[in-house]
Amino acid sequence: MITALVNFIRALSSNTSPASIGHAFAWGVIFGLMPKNNALWYILFVLIFFMRIQRGVLSLTTIIVSFLAPLADPMLDNVGCWILTQDFMQAPMIKIMNIPFVAFTRLDNSIVIGSLAVGLMAYIPVFLLSLIFTRIWRKHLAARFKNLKIVKAIGKIPLVKKIASAAEEVM
Repeated sequence: MITALVNFIRALSSNTSPASIGHAFAWGVIFGLMPKNNALWYILFVLIFFMRIQRGVLSLTTIIVSFLAPLADPMLDNVGCWILTQDFMQAPMIKIMNIPFVAFTRLDNSIVIGSLAVGLMAYIPVFLLSLIFTRIWRKHLAARFKNLKIVKAIGKIPLVKKIASAAEEVM
């Protein structure tokens, strides 16, 4: 978790494109909202490695949203139930669920389809907000953050130094 946090702060301050950070935030929200016990999550997770995004930001966002997702489950369940009970969804869902191995995606589960729908609807707003945040961070907040006494004190801890140097080697 500490490594993910170090990578996150480095990504915000580095030469990484703000768009790749924005996409990482948005995909992190989708991955964090979706239940992890279905094939759809794993398929999307594998596909994300073919995209140019900041994986440290993706990891940290996924972890944080995953901890908060159970609070949103009732709302996601309602959205999923609404989607699955629409008349225009009945015939396509029957056809889709009869395709071999598609049942492992659990698209007929109201929380899975609700979290996917909410995550996709939130993609553009999260992307745009993260672009704004990244630009503000780089222009105004990064220098102030580095000069905080607590950040300097934490940076002197040997374990944190090792993690930070290991993160630098990976990048």
